[in-house]
Amino acid sequence: MSRAIVLGGGGFVGSHLADRLLREGMDVVVVDSFLTGRKKNLAHLAGNQRFRLVEHDICQPIPVTGPADVVFNMASPASPMDYARMPLETLEVGSAGTRNALDLARRAGATLVHASTSEVYGDPLQHPQKESYFGNVNPVGPRACYDEAKRYAEAIVTSYARVHGTKVQLARIFNTYGPRMRVDDGRVIPAFAAQAIAGEDFTVFGDGSQTRSFCYVDDLVEGFLVLWKKGDGMPINLGNEGEFTLLELADVMRRVAGSGGKVRSTRPLPENDPKQRRPDLTRARTILGWEPKVPLEQGLRPTIAYFREELGRA
Repeated sequence: MSRAIVLGGGGFVGSHLADRLLREGMDVVVVDSFLTGRKKNLAHLAGNQRFRLVEHDICQPIPVTGPADVVFNMASPASPMDYARMPLETLEVGSAGTRNALDLARRAGATLVHASTSEVYGDPLQHPQKESYFGNVNPVGPRACYDEAKRYAEAIVTSYARVHGTKVQLARIFNTYGPRMRVDDGRVIPAFAAQAIAGEDFTVFGDGSQTRSFCYVDDLVEGFLVLWKKGDGMPINLGNEGEFTLLELADVMRRVAGSGGKVRSTRPLPENDPKQRRPDLTRARTILGWEPKVPLEQGLRPTIAYFREELGRA
């Protein structure tokens, strides 16, 4: 029986990944401190004999023993609201936490699949962003705790692999959405969904012309599984190439939800907030044979249904 360890498996993406691994027939161990993850994301797995939960902070040595096929490192605050509130914890999980994840993978004889982020590109001067682009990151700005934690994590993952021969894979995740996102996590899709459900105006920073691309969580999870099997040990973008301004996103959200008001600006763009964000997926297509399948409107339907239930407006 094959075995997977998911660090940060109580989070939005990590919990979907745990579900998929169990459906693939693997034993799954989730390790999470629940700093930003939620136990409710895993509650449906409580009776599954192939599932085990270890409540633990991976910034301390990870108390999971025995062999494994793969360790997925999904552990980190990921929303701007969270890492603004916990900058030191974010830096620590990207550094000490990533080192402990690597030690675990080496001890278990496993491949480490590390969740990096498009934030390593900062406010990009290249569009769309290729993996060869080194980025435009302010190392002392308000977003630096997350951007630089993830950049450092990529450096230690690749350095560790060179020194110890541990097999590693690196995913640079672009904006991802779907059920189990926290309504209050500060990112645009849960914010817009809550406003649409309540029939309120959509609020944006700046004039709403900044762009984002949105990948449905099922597509991303599929990308992680293929990356584990077929990656080449260097960063690969995982995301969706469909690019929308926030004004266009509001139109789509209004249409799918059947409610929502106009778009209004509340304050200027935050410092170093990226104005454009879209992945170049050439490497993902060429090396992995992967590309996303779910268009935005299709993915928003179950996402909005989930938020309606969360907000008690089903």
